[in-house]
Amino acid sequence: MTILTLTTDFGYKDHFVGALKGAIFSEIENATIVDISHSINPFNIQECAYILKNSYKTFPKGTVHIVGVDAELTKENEHIITYVDGHYFISANNGVVCLITSEVKPEKIVSINIPDTKDGSFPTYDVFIKAACHLARGGKMEVVGKPFTNLKTFKDFVPQLIDGGKTIIGNIVYIDNYGNVVSNIQKNLFEAYKNGRDYEVRVRGKVLKTIHNKYSDIINFDAEKNRRNGPGDLLALFNSSQFLELAIYKSNLTTVGGASTLLGLDYRDTITINFL
Repeated sequence: MTILTLTTDFGYKDHFVGALKGAIFSEIENATIVDISHSINPFNIQECAYILKNSYKTFPKGTVHIVGVDAELTKENEHIITYVDGHYFISANNGVVCLITSEVKPEKIVSINIPDTKDGSFPTYDVFIKAACHLARGGKMEVVGKPFTNLKTFKDFVPQLIDGGKTIIGNIVYIDNYGNVVSNIQKNLFEAYKNGRDYEVRVRGKVLKTIHNKYSDIINFDAEKNRRNGPGDLLALFNSSQFLELAIYKSNLTTVGGASTLLGLDYRDTITINFL
């Protein structure tokens, strides 16, 4: 049985998530539904794209991903199905799959055209579920849509290279549960321009000379405990998704704070790497 995933900014207070699942079970009684996240910040396409990129590939090929973020139909926000990397993404044409399609070319895209569907304020329920269940039953994209080519992308996900590659200017695209901030600078870009040079990471007046592989690399376990870096110290690393991340070691947003709060960082703020 095909897996269907749900990614939305609906939260859990309201009836929306339950209604989506009820509608799926009404169509496919033994459906397998997985919640990726319902805690996307409202209308935050960049955050949604980052979460999707780093979760979809762990699912089997053929999985149908329903994306209920900024999904209301307009002339500039069409409803589409994107088939890419063996997965189906049902979303609005708002750039949400651009992180995925920037690395893997979509095999097929259609604009959803299902007769007698309601054009209302809850398109994830009225339109996306119908399309998703059709695909989950083995249906073809062409039955519920027409060929589409105008897929939107986001320039926010593309770092800038200046001074002939001596500087990479990135932006924050995600803030996680610990307050760690994730930039759009990927490790492969950093390595391509490093060329054996020293470097510095600059953000909010802070300068870091090392990018670690894991969080605990900040600690020199050979040093005396009172002379070590540790909890509360700032570090940079390429995270498990290979994006440059800034973190406060063993941070806690509800008590001491995290990199986002302690450095005053938010979405789209700048992180710079200078090669020396």
